[in-house]
Amino acid sequence: MSSSLLHPPSHLPPAVALQHSQQAPSILGNSTGAISPSLFQSLLSAPETPELWTTYENLLLSCLRTGDDKSAHQCLGRLVNRFGDDNERILALKGLLKEAEANDTATVDVILKEYEQILQDNPTNIPILKRRVALLRSIGRVPESVSVLISLLDISPTDAEAWAELADLYFSQGLYSQAIFALEEVLILQPNAWNVHARLGEVLFVAGKSSDNTNQLAEALKRFSRSIELCDGYLRGYYGLKLTTKQLLNDSQKPASNRTSSEGFAVPDTTTLGKLDEVATEKLAEIVRRNSAGEKGWQGYDQAEIKAARELLENDSGVVIR
Repeated sequence: MSSSLLHPPSHLPPAVALQHSQQAPSILGNSTGAISPSLFQSLLSAPETPELWTTYENLLLSCLRTGDDKSAHQCLGRLVNRFGDDNERILALKGLLKEAEANDTATVDVILKEYEQILQDNPTNIPILKRRVALLRSIGRVPESVSVLISLLDISPTDAEAWAELADLYFSQGLYSQAIFALEEVLILQPNAWNVHARLGEVLFVAGKSSDNTNQLAEALKRFSRSIELCDGYLRGYYGLKLTTKQLLNDSQKPASNRTSSEGFAVPDTTTLGKLDEVATEKLAEIVRRNSAGEKGWQGYDQAEIKAARELLENDSGVVIR
């Protein structure tokens, strides 16, 4: 059994999720599950481990991604037998399966009403609240999704995932200040999350560029720098660093020595900005080159991000990167 089945399928490339889905019938056929409706079958089944249930849940999610509803139902059945119909996580997985099978607006509305009924009985059911947020967003009801998320955060203010989702919703609506605040809350909870530092840098960069706000560009530069300090191989951190340094270098209307952020972070002089641009360029070129060559230890990057980095380097230098 692949060890990648212990990782959430949303973090796996589509090809790996498809491979898992294709293996589902054999995996399910070779194990009856540690808990079965039949006591005799339970005694003969494999020993119960946390990894077993993680595998079933992740296999269920991979099957939903690839449209294998039959195997997904079998995985859910194993989990229901073990944890019961009223388990909060099981209720959310059952709802997710219904969402995947919904083929019209009326069915979606029924699912939403079922979520509302569950929340009337238990307003603090976090998995169901998150499913409701996701479903509302998927059908374009973003304001309602934001409202539900805020209610969730009133119940669980230390939920970093909820803050990150709220930031993404705000960003999608062009509410950059609110998105920045939400991402700062994530970093309070997870100060060493290099991907969140980079995401905050991206939002600050977009906000700063759209409003010609040098303070926000300076803060974006700091966030991208912190991101690559925490993770030396993080492509998005270097990509953002290069974009930001180029923007600041092209901003010739404001003297660099007079530009400071709201927290007193001075925008580096043009020499330092040039060096940062060189660092980002060299690292991006190395990532693209080694990933494209298939070198061990340089795989796993999102190919869309590799393509974007290659295009950025080619546009900057005029040389085709291979």
